[in-house]
Amino acid sequence: MRRNSRARLSLSLLLVAGALGLGATPATAAEVHTAAAAPSAIPSASAYALDAAVERTLGAATAGTYLDRKTGELVVTVTTDRAEEQARATGATVRRVARSAAQLDSVIETLEAEAKITGTSWGVDPRTNQVAVEADSSVSARDMARLEAVAERLGGAVSISRVPGVFHREVLGGGAIYGGGSRCSAAFNVTKGGARYFVTAGHCTNISANWSATSGGSVVGVREGTSFPTNDYGIVRYTDGSSPAGTVGLYNGSTQDIASAANAVVGQAIRKSGSTTKVTSGTVTAVNVTVNYGDGPVYGMVRTTACSAGGDSGGAHFAGSVALGIHSGSSGCSGTAGSAIHQPVVEALQAYGVSVY
Repeated sequence: MRRNSRARLSLSLLLVAGALGLGATPATAAEVHTAAAAPSAIPSASAYALDAAVERTLGAATAGTYLDRKTGELVVTVTTDRAEEQARATGATVRRVARSAAQLDSVIETLEAEAKITGTSWGVDPRTNQVAVEADSSVSARDMARLEAVAERLGGAVSISRVPGVFHREVLGGGAIYGGGSRCSAAFNVTKGGARYFVTAGHCTNISANWSATSGGSVVGVREGTSFPTNDYGIVRYTDGSSPAGTVGLYNGSTQDIASAANAVVGQAIRKSGSTTKVTSGTVTAVNVTVNYGDGPVYGMVRTTACSAGGDSGGAHFAGSVALGIHSGSSGCSGTAGSAIHQPVVEALQAYGVSVY
């Protein structure tokens, strides 16, 4: 099991980064979390830097970090005096909690071994110091009873909620970026050694080696890497001679420049840009998330409340000029609340040795 570690783009002149993608989404449970309903903040550059510093300094000595909704400050959860001292030395706000990172990891390992049910997902919510489990509408009463029995044995370390819809990869036929008869969305344009690429979802790049900007159109890029399941990222190299801008399309005639990449922080605000639901907003609710799709699990993901639908897969999750993730899937939306899952983009950038620009 991978722990969650803490990307710009357009398809030639016709496509703006983030507007394209093959939509694949996992099924989720029926009761949408309400914790993210209140306004959330976008971390400052110093907060992202502090989050990375805390991870480097404390590692498993912290039970997770999150953004305080009222103050916008980064909060570091710890269980020992030594960890508290180290966290305070970084300049972070510190909160003592009951369960350590090792204990939460053990909970996840138990769920992995005893409750790996298609249509479920789980991840760490440092705000509650629990592993938050979602079960979608496809999970039977019998499987729910099994899940609840495992959770009961784990005491108060697990919270379970039902979410509407079904976790699935959001792939459609037609529109945005096209390959193998399917449509996805591009996330971010990236570069390495002067060459231009875009990153998207791995369940999209698994489908086809060649990608076009229009359905049945000429090839603009060729797959150079793909990883799904376990991860959900892939990379396509532009072969049409274009030099696309490093921006994300906002579907209102404007774009968002992307200047850096970081790992999302629980409690922060994010936006998602995809070729079906366009731009939607939400809050990060959990990290180190496992999603049990019907065609295989993915690990180390991030759960948000943004809305999404088929065709959004591979799209961009971002906050201001910071790239955060590659859209993987969801169980859909209930009103304005969704369950969009993203692959942390930093991991994909490191895997391919590329950077946003």
